[in-house]
Amino acid sequence: MPPPRPEPMTRTDRPALPATAEALESIVAEVETRLAGLAAALLDREHRSVDAAAHELQRALARALDAFSQAAHRGGVPPALRQRLVSASGQVAAQRETLARATAALDRAMEILLPRQAPVYNAAGGAAFASGSGVARA
Repeated sequence: MPPPRPEPMTRTDRPALPATAEALESIVAEVETRLAGLAAALLDREHRSVDAAAHELQRALARALDAFSQAAHRGGVPPALRQRLVSASGQVAAQRETLARATAALDRAMEILLPRQAPVYNAAGGAAFASGSGVARA
């Protein structure tokens, strides 16, 4: 007789997240590692690597939030770990700001290199460029 299959875990019966200082230390270290991985991927300018690194960082941050929330309810978080998580959060915000600036600069450059042109057809249905474009009308 085969062994019974384990039932899938639901949110209410998941094992509790570890809230010891050692566990929190490893969680913060993972966030820091994922943050460094995202920075490296951004420098490589490989969009697939950036997407994967950003996803992994997001997952690590979610785990950290859960663990730190649980630790806070159970008696507190060591100040040094709290400061490291705050620092990592600041680095995420700085990367977000840098990406926003780079995106805006790229948008401006693209607008200069590839200016938007008027539509080919106007509201009346006629060709907007036909009169000055050298196109012969039949």
